[in-house]
Amino acid sequence: MDLYEIRGGRLDVIAEEGELSRESATMETFNVAADSGGRTARDVSTFQRFSVGTNESLRFEPCEDSTPSPTGAEDGCDDDVFKEGNDESEIISIRNRLQGKVVEMENFAGHLEEIFLTVEENFGRQEQHLEQHYNDVLQTLSQRYDERSAGLEEEKKSKLEALYNQLLDCGRALDSSKELIETAQEIYRSQDKRLFLKTVMPTIKRIEEYAKEDVDLTLATRLEFNTPLGDLSDVKTMMDSINVVPAPSAPVINPQMPNSATQTSLRVCWSLFSDDTVEYYELYYRPVLEDTPADSTCAPHESKVKVKETHCTVTDLLPNAQYELWVTATNTTGISPASEKALYMTVPSPPVIKQRECTSCPEAALIRWESGNTNPVDSYTVELSEMGTDGTGSGITESIVAVPTCQCLIQLQAGRRYLISVRAVNIGGPSVRSGDTTVSTTGTFFHLLEDTAHPCLSISEDGFTIFYGDEELPISAMALDDNTFFTRCVAVLGDLIPVRGRHYWEVEVDDGTEFRIGVAYEDTERNSYLGANSTSWCMRHILSPSRHKYEFLHNGWSPDLRITVNPVRIGLALDYDRGTLSFFNVNLEQHLHTFHCHFQNYVQPCFSLDNPGALTVHNGIEAPEYAFI
Repeated sequence: MDLYEIRGGRLDVIAEEGELSRESATMETFNVAADSGGRTARDVSTFQRFSVGTNESLRFEPCEDSTPSPTGAEDGCDDDVFKEGNDESEIISIRNRLQGKVVEMENFAGHLEEIFLTVEENFGRQEQHLEQHYNDVLQTLSQRYDERSAGLEEEKKSKLEALYNQLLDCGRALDSSKELIETAQEIYRSQDKRLFLKTVMPTIKRIEEYAKEDVDLTLATRLEFNTPLGDLSDVKTMMDSINVVPAPSAPVINPQMPNSATQTSLRVCWSLFSDDTVEYYELYYRPVLEDTPADSTCAPHESKVKVKETHCTVTDLLPNAQYELWVTATNTTGISPASEKALYMTVPSPPVIKQRECTSCPEAALIRWESGNTNPVDSYTVELSEMGTDGTGSGITESIVAVPTCQCLIQLQAGRRYLISVRAVNIGGPSVRSGDTTVSTTGTFFHLLEDTAHPCLSISEDGFTIFYGDEELPISAMALDDNTFFTRCVAVLGDLIPVRGRHYWEVEVDDGTEFRIGVAYEDTERNSYLGANSTSWCMRHILSPSRHKYEFLHNGWSPDLRITVNPVRIGLALDYDRGTLSFFNVNLEQHLHTFHCHFQNYVQPCFSLDNPGALTVHNGIEAPEYAFI
């Protein structure tokens, strides 16, 4: 505590280490002496004592009288304390402002205290209200329980009484029956005939009367107890008054999982935030049609399924179809927003194997099929099983998966028979199996390519015999600039399997037919004769007035050979590894000629008729031993 003494008066200031004490700070009056001009000293002002406490308001009290100082301050600073601007009115205004600030602080503190008390009071009321609700619910449920229990007890009592009465009736009936039986037995055993005649008639009459009485043997009451439906609407109302459940948020529909579909069904899954309360979900779906116009009247029908789980299996759908799905969640408060739409696909329809376009050889088979689906298919799976001696399959022995196109080259074992089928696969899963096709690896098997045939050629229904009729085709029907089918040479190509191994087939001809048979590259010129270019190798038969002439043509050149016995069945042996194409007279097992050429590309069998006639191709047969010596 510091004490300052000033000439002419005393100023006591009490400070306690930065805090405003509850003790009052005292200021005593000062008397300012007259100046050096002899002016009479006058009383300038009178300060009042004031105090500030933590729990009391700012108050001002008059100061005690003090002796005026006859002189001014000695330190030179007191001369500036009270100047002309610091008069009594300024001090009063400062005091009023301080008092106003203190009043504002007191009001603010009072307001905070009121808010605090209000919160405390509201919390207490809410707690009491919740407890009251809880007690009411328990009381209501207890009352319902007591009522149910009393009702069941009454029902039980009434059922037991009815059953007991029925049991007594049955006992009385049994006693009566027993009495009648015993009476009848005594009468029957009686030796006195007069007594017998006297008592038998009343007894018979009693028995007849007893027999006329109907004894009810059905239960007098149902064994099942009534299960009344409890009216808990008031409990629900009370619970709703304290439980406000928010509407669910939008569910999240999951992308389609692999193998989650069949041809006509989809398994759909979704998820929801764990804090949401849901009573049921509604799954909406509709097919996605690419050709649907923008007009909403033509939009596909929208279907809906109501479920309680976060998954659902939708049935009665189209195969290999895309479906748009979305889901909403519902509880007592309302319905959630719809989830984002997701695309699901049913599995494809089974493919259809093209029997006329499948080829094989002793080492492999080329299977071709068509999808039959409007929507794209991810891949195909080829399944094969080896056939037993009884002609039945022995189960799936191999599966070739992830085949991207509608054909597959399969490596097989020679001398076997196989059943081959195909499945189409998309995100939904694999389709059912296609129809089976039988493949034999005894020899090389192929069909004729009808789209390469000259317009004058006809091909039999089985696809192995070609005919050249007498009619001439008009020039207008010949597309000379089309390199798809032959235009000059009346020829057709065979669909030989593209495998670099050994291939053997036979051609049956007659003496009166001019023909060309051999092999050619797929891109051989269609407006050129077989054997007349560098892309084909063939055996040619020419009829002359004196003899049958045979040529072995490649690039327009033929060796000087003469065949004395006309071959009726000609065998062709193609060996890619050795680079040879050999011709044989099958009936005589006679070698006719061999071309030596390292085939850069795969070749295809070719057949041509130079005059009206026919020839037949025999393939799928085992090559004779002499063919590849």
